[in-house]
Amino acid sequence: MSRTLVIGDIHGGFKGLKQLFERAQITPTDQLIFLGDYVDGWSEPHLVVEFLLALEQTHSCVFLRGNHESLLVKWMLTKQENPQWFRNGGDASVLAYRQLPEEQFARHLAFFQRLQNYYIDAKNRLFVHAGFTNPRGIEVEFFEEYLYWDRTLWEMVMAMDPNLDASSPLYPKRLKFHEEIYIGHTPVTHFGFDVPVNFANVWNIDTGAAFLGKISAMDIETKEYWQSDVVADLYPTEEGRNH
Repeated sequence: MSRTLVIGDIHGGFKGLKQLFERAQITPTDQLIFLGDYVDGWSEPHLVVEFLLALEQTHSCVFLRGNHESLLVKWMLTKQENPQWFRNGGDASVLAYRQLPEEQFARHLAFFQRLQNYYIDAKNRLFVHAGFTNPRGIEVEFFEEYLYWDRTLWEMVMAMDPNLDASSPLYPKRLKFHEEIYIGHTPVTHFGFDVPVNFANVWNIDTGAAFLGKISAMDIETKEYWQSDVVADLYPTEEGRNH
């Protein structure tokens, strides 16, 4: 039976990604929606991308753009140093990508450049890395960068009165456009959670892989989820990252 699985932030944790696929027993019948941030953090971003490139040959995949892909592409095109990005996981990606053969480097750059900013499925469910800010909907978001940098959508739903009805004039307009919204970007571990979390009609699948958390996948129909080990435990000689 086919499933649609949404997969949260990976941050270079290839060992955790492999664990996740084994535990979720993912097969070519499953549709896979990746929410972005494949790179920056742990030491194997290039192996993550190679895995994803192979995966799209055998599976139905949607690959979204995260803020960390945006930052890495800027470096790949210009080689300009960004100390703040380096401190937030970019140093691991630069170390890995400086060692790649030219052909592989070019293939990965092409992959990053064709990532989607968001995806809306046939049941009007929205998938986006971070969020959006425009009360008229994601299609008219003024700044593309908000789609992979915004945190206000998640902050808003966490702070909402859970009893607020969608018919109320106080109900946020942003939430009325889609049946469900799936995001990553803002680790739920920052708020005391360690599994995918739901507020209003928004699901956050970033379970802190860049820090002391895990990589997660969730079946969007049943809400069953699977997780890797704590990614930091899989890379015991490396320091955790911030982002």
